[in-house]
Amino acid sequence: MRALVLFAHPCPESFGAALHAKIVETLGERGWQVDDCDLNAEGFQPVLTEDERRNYHEEPSNIEPVREYVERLRAAEALIFSFPVWNFGYPAILKGYLDRVFLPGVAFKLVDGKVAPNLTHIRKLAAVTTYGGTRWRAFGAGDPPRKHFTRAVWHVTRPEKTRYLALYDMNRATDTQRASFLDRVGREMRAL
Repeated sequence: MRALVLFAHPCPESFGAALHAKIVETLGERGWQVDDCDLNAEGFQPVLTEDERRNYHEEPSNIEPVREYVERLRAAEALIFSFPVWNFGYPAILKGYLDRVFLPGVAFKLVDGKVAPNLTHIRKLAAVTTYGGTRWRAFGAGDPPRKHFTRAVWHVTRPEKTRYLALYDMNRATDTQRASFLDRVGREMRAL
């Protein structure tokens, strides 16, 4: 199995980095080929340029500015997002990846003006994330990252298995709670 792990956190000493390392390590132990895409370390540019937006629907030339990332996505059979939730959304670099790489002809096709899935080779889909606030706070705000991931990303992939793993209330999490979540991530990656 070939997995693309999209990691979006700028600080290598963060708990998010520990979660990312657990994902990569566990998948590697399973014998999976892991394409570890650390968006910050790779210097991914998240801003959709004026030219990219004007040519957004021009297939296949729309992929040229991000060809390498498109090829990596197309080679994957599993897609795992590893990110913190900031301001009830994705970090800007991950949102920019979605804007620039999940293009027409890549992530979806437009059929009679409707989005049809085009990443159906993705058989397994997972997100591992942390929230500063409680589950209830996220629920009250509509939990946009969870909804986007389990609806929009799921829709264009249609995987056999989807997991959304979240540690809520990270701002008050104890060492024991963080260790327990790290263990859970390892178990879930072994079962993915």
